[in-house]
Amino acid sequence: MMKVGILGAGRIATKMAETLNAMDDAKSYAIASRDKDRAENFAKKYEIPQIYGSYQTMLEDKDIDLVYIATPHSHHFEHMKLCLEYGKHILCEKSFTMNAKQAREILALAKEKKLLVAEAIWTRYMPMRKTLDEILERKPVGEIYALTANLAYPVTHKQRVVDLALAGGALLDVGVYTINFAMMAFGHPLSVDGTCIKTKTGVDETNSISLVYEDGRLASLQSSISCTSDRRGLLFGTKGFIEFENINNCEGIKVYDSEYRLIEQYFPPKQITGFEYQVRACKRAIDQGLLECPEMPHSEIIKVMEVMDTLRAKWGIVYPGE
Repeated sequence: MMKVGILGAGRIATKMAETLNAMDDAKSYAIASRDKDRAENFAKKYEIPQIYGSYQTMLEDKDIDLVYIATPHSHHFEHMKLCLEYGKHILCEKSFTMNAKQAREILALAKEKKLLVAEAIWTRYMPMRKTLDEILERKPVGEIYALTANLAYPVTHKQRVVDLALAGGALLDVGVYTINFAMMAFGHPLSVDGTCIKTKTGVDETNSISLVYEDGRLASLQSSISCTSDRRGLLFGTKGFIEFENINNCEGIKVYDSEYRLIEQYFPPKQITGFEYQVRACKRAIDQGLLECPEMPHSEIIKVMEVMDTLRAKWGIVYPGE
């Protein structure tokens, strides 16, 4: 049984706690928050035995096998570095860091200390990702030359999302999923371009991204924190197209021929929340002595951050402390 310590007691941490409580090979063992009362309330709600009013004291607990970092993007670098200094394996929420430079530093330190570091971009670990891989390998719609993907939620009321100091904005919060979807299907882009509309606080509110590939393929991506989208991914081929329903948590994949007839359909297996797959990937990696999860290698973590760095440079968005 893998014992997981949760660092941070926000909304995303509650989803991880719910997941761990329903798993039979991992469990919520500890919760740490800088607000002790908040940690105690969280522990009571999710029946977590160990409660800590500081991150350092939790990391001193030798019984913790993995630390799940659930703090804002702006704090991931600091908190991962702290975990590594205390000798802890890490599963850190997306986006991994604020920029690629921070990501490289963390991954180099993890390698030096021989510790696992994984990014909790759950879509990389889900079974339907493998289903899509298998479909793409068979080529039922011929050669695919273009894809579109979008993800948008009206969440500008959340301070974390619109605060420049917390590395807020659509790109790191939801746009990262569209980029990962494109990279899972097409690989690493040759060039990156895009445009955005900013909030009054200076973060990107809505964006449009173009990824161009060496073989002539194009990915057109959109994300926003001010509206609701259909969350679909579409891949266009010479003999038909593929529809990926909800790139944030796949609800099904449909394959159509050139006459727009449905020829194949796939549904996801029953799941707890979807978070269990990344937890189990970390457990497998730790058991095998690996320093990265094959589902989301360190090279991919860095490449995604590089794509987002390129876009922010074009948009003139710089986070405090960069």
